[in-house]
Amino acid sequence: MRVHIVASGVRHSIPLRLLREAALAAMRAARCPGGAEVEVALVDDATISRLNRRFLGHRGPTDVLAFPGGSRGEPAPCGTLLGEIVISVERARAQARDAGWPLRREVALLLVHGLFHLRGYDDHTPREAGLMRARERRVLEKIFGSGG
Repeated sequence: MRVHIVASGVRHSIPLRLLREAALAAMRAARCPGGAEVEVALVDDATISRLNRRFLGHRGPTDVLAFPGGSRGEPAPCGTLLGEIVISVERARAQARDAGWPLRREVALLLVHGLFHLRGYDDHTPREAGLMRARERRVLEKIFGSGG
């Protein structure tokens, strides 16, 4: 499994190895074998706002966008490019402050959340959202421990 991370126009002190570890843990949890790849872009609010408007028709920034690598919006099969996850570091910084935890934890959470979306998990209903949050929590506990 491979993870490609690029920071575009944002400054942060998040160790990229931590984000790779979070992505790989989420990929294993989503049962992606061997050749699966994901691309991650850390961007500012202006960039994610443009993408949000262009691809989803929504105004303003959001915290994370996930663009599947599969055809016609379907999740890509493992062994291929799963897709791209775009994370607003500015949104993550504000959300981390509100939650009372470090920026690196919030960005890792958004990365895991985006990866699960790429694998077809959804959070549109309360039940789906609860299942997704539980999966995210299990992955983050592997990275940060139960206290972090």
